[in-house]
Amino acid sequence: MKKIIMALGLASALLGGSATWAEEASSVAPTSTSVSTSTVAPVTTTATATPATTTTTPAKPKLDTGDTAWVLISTALVLMMTIPGLALFYSGMVRKKNVLATMAHSLIATAVVSIVWVVIGYTLAFDTGNAFVGGLSKTMLSGITLDALQGTIPEILFVIFQMTFAIITVAIISGSVAERMKFGSFVVFIAIWIIVVYAPITHWVWGGGWLGTDGALDFAGGTVVHINSGVAGLVASYVIGKRVGLGKESMAPHNLTLSVIGASLLWVGWFGFNGGSALGANGAAGYALVTTQVAAAAAAISWGLIEKFVRGKASVLGIASGAVAGLVVITPAAGYVTVGGSLVMGLIGGVVCFWGTTALKRALKADDSLDAFGLHAVGGIAGALLTGVFASPFIMGDKAPTDLMHQLWVQTEGVLATIAYSAVCTFVILKVIDVMMGLRVSTDDERMGLDLSQHGERVE
Repeated sequence: MKKIIMALGLASALLGGSATWAEEASSVAPTSTSVSTSTVAPVTTTATATPATTTTTPAKPKLDTGDTAWVLISTALVLMMTIPGLALFYSGMVRKKNVLATMAHSLIATAVVSIVWVVIGYTLAFDTGNAFVGGLSKTMLSGITLDALQGTIPEILFVIFQMTFAIITVAIISGSVAERMKFGSFVVFIAIWIIVVYAPITHWVWGGGWLGTDGALDFAGGTVVHINSGVAGLVASYVIGKRVGLGKESMAPHNLTLSVIGASLLWVGWFGFNGGSALGANGAAGYALVTTQVAAAAAAISWGLIEKFVRGKASVLGIASGAVAGLVVITPAAGYVTVGGSLVMGLIGGVVCFWGTTALKRALKADDSLDAFGLHAVGGIAGALLTGVFASPFIMGDKAPTDLMHQLWVQTEGVLATIAYSAVCTFVILKVIDVMMGLRVSTDDERMGLDLSQHGERVE
């Protein structure tokens, strides 16, 4: 709990000059000369042989072309999850007058985050720093040579692989504010959010920070991506307010065909998301693919069954959403659990996320337009906790947790810290932007539709 409070202290430090953030959209991060170790910290050192001694020296890191080829493919698959996957999934669920504006959120997220990531996001996430944030020595990817390695792959490839994770994280948030947020304000928000929120949390888990040191398990981003984005989306939906006419006018999806195609692309792309996180063409990647497939299938079935029981029919959108729920739930566990564990996690995930997008959503009274919180935060929380339960020595060997209750506490600690930090920082960022330039379009523009009011285009 002390570390969670310290994490919120970091939020206060990063956001202390909140007016400056809004006016300059610049990045400020603390630096440190302390060194922390992590399994994901870039490996660039070489071992030196010692003559006339029997001491065994560590093997020099060596590039593996098979591992490199797999991560190259995985990078493309993860990028496909945002464009076109998430863009289609989200745009099919909004009204026709907002379809282009919804797609634009995923498109601009890809562009903006790509630049922010190489300028400062990567160094804050993965450079050696302190327990809470990385340093600045890799700003603009400084010092990352052709020969620098992350394990057995080039570090520069690791940079862009992780960039695709950052891209889809902010794109997920757009689902909570669809049909009513100013395009310019969204651009400013995501540029700041990546620096202030996403990069530090990534460092906590994967960059040598305190959660990774404590033993938190997050194979591919249940905490970093899904809880983080879902909580930010919920906060944004509260700050921006409900859509005009919600509960009085039809908000029916304009084209579920697009959503099914988008969900299908997400499903396929998730093989790169989870399988690529093994950072190699190996058995861990193979198991991650199988557990991903099984969990998605199980959640699609369990969502369809509960929807049939509750509503009398299993909808196509429900089955697609169930598959996404299963993919979210298995993300933190994909490389840690057996096939049996993934089956149970998928079945639970479909039911839990159905509840998150229905009963919980009504109880929260938030207009989370496209259920970013109900699917991603709820599914991510369930997945993070279930990872502690189902992490298996059969898969992890000696690295498997031996004390279930301790591991559950570590997983819970990660969940609570992510929720608190993401919620507080997101709220402050949005409030400052609202004061400086406004967050929401006018009522007339909202009724006209964001395609016309924000982009001067429309779908005929």
